[in-house]
Amino acid sequence: MPKIKKSTTKLSVTPLMGYVLVEPSDAETTTSSGIILPESAQEKPAQGSVVSCGDEMVMENGKVVKCPVKVGDKVVYKKWGGDEIKVSGVEYKLVKFDDLMAILE
Repeated sequence: MPKIKKSTTKLSVTPLMGYVLVEPSDAETTTSSGIILPESAQEKPAQGSVVSCGDEMVMENGKVVKCPVKVGDKVVYKKWGGDEIKVSGVEYKLVKFDDLMAILE
């Protein structure tokens, strides 16, 4: 299966308040010992680059939560967090602010 080239054009997707659009990192295709993994054995990564941030989120108690990351940050999110979407043949994840766990330096 050919690899899809990642798009650098402006996306037609803007996350709503409380969400971040993340482009997941590519899955590891080989083990540390050099064994090539078939696509079915590759684990989906739980990290990627922030492509777009939604507006600040207003909690039920009126507290305002600003987006904890900025575009370009490399983040780790919960393994089962977020929803996958496909835009122009490229897969992205819409992740809630709450599902973000770390910023990678």
